[in-house]
Amino acid sequence: MSYDFDAPAERVGTWSTRWERYGREVIPLWVADSDFRAPPAVLAALERRVRHGILGYTTAPEALREAIVERLARLYGWRIEASWLVFLPGVVPGLHLAARHLVPPDGHVLVPRPVYQHLRRAAELAPRPFSEVPLVLQRGRWVLDEDALRKKAKLLFLCNPQNPGGTVFRREELARIAQLTGDALIVSDEIHCELVLEPGLRHVPIASLAPEISRRTVTLMSPNKAFNFPAAGCAWAVIEDAGLRKAFAAELVAHVQPSPSVFGYEAALAAFKGGDRGCDGWLAAQIEYLRGNRDLVEKEIGLPVAHVEATYLAWLDCAGVADAHERFLKHGVALSPGAQFGDARFARLNFGTQRARLREALARMRSALR
Repeated sequence: MSYDFDAPAERVGTWSTRWERYGREVIPLWVADSDFRAPPAVLAALERRVRHGILGYTTAPEALREAIVERLARLYGWRIEASWLVFLPGVVPGLHLAARHLVPPDGHVLVPRPVYQHLRRAAELAPRPFSEVPLVLQRGRWVLDEDALRKKAKLLFLCNPQNPGGTVFRREELARIAQLTGDALIVSDEIHCELVLEPGLRHVPIASLAPEISRRTVTLMSPNKAFNFPAAGCAWAVIEDAGLRKAFAAELVAHVQPSPSVFGYEAALAAFKGGDRGCDGWLAAQIEYLRGNRDLVEKEIGLPVAHVEATYLAWLDCAGVADAHERFLKHGVALSPGAQFGDARFARLNFGTQRARLREALARMRSALR
């Protein structure tokens, strides 16, 4: 089956966070959702549920637990048990639950910089004392500074694949991270794990490295990004240790945090089903399309940018551009300001959009730079 990712999609007037903020004259390449319609199998599953007509309280389906266990084993050789899964409305609540319930009030947290802002916000709002672990550019890839990882801490927040840097951490790099952090808990945001763009690379869950690492790791995952249904909302934590799992899930058991919606469960299960009804073909076609978009950005952006190994996000070095976010905005392109991720010299560009729109945005940005 062929899929048309060039097909234009009108999102203005749909309550889209990305598209409503700046108006029709601005191309919004900021918030990390894509402009692609969700896979046909996902849309069909949601349609069937709506036709059923009853949208009552919903329990996580056993079929989804089984599908997750099977998928992690098939894609990553990672064997987990269904009982290790804790369902969440999204990965972000998981970050905040971990900071509040897995770290004592005086417990120290390590947070990468730059990184998706909620890893840092989770420590700030808990509140828990934290130190930053800088990412450094080595051979064109953003990697964690090892000296900073040696600082004694109760918890390390990890983002793999890295947002906004686009790095896919290699097995040996992850083993080194685990070694340097001693016995600290690891909370790993792996929401972009199915969006590896670089041929030959494979995502490695840090918890899959060894049983002793698994027992001190909380892995946060979701199909929301790869299959583009973040508003439906379905995510999970994989937690082997029963004590950690109980502490982490306390607010969920007490209904302080909501469970995923029925639409999130339906969408996730449809995304992971195998055979002709599944979405693996759609995902492979999307990755191929995103790879072309990435190559276009890296070729034509006119700014230094590390090679994007995964995600649909490019981390642009705007150090030579005064007020880069505002300058590009005045020329009709909205990016995410780098200060949001911890480094104001940069900006993040979301290339998960139709290629014609991306070409126009790049032309506007080159005009702004001139």
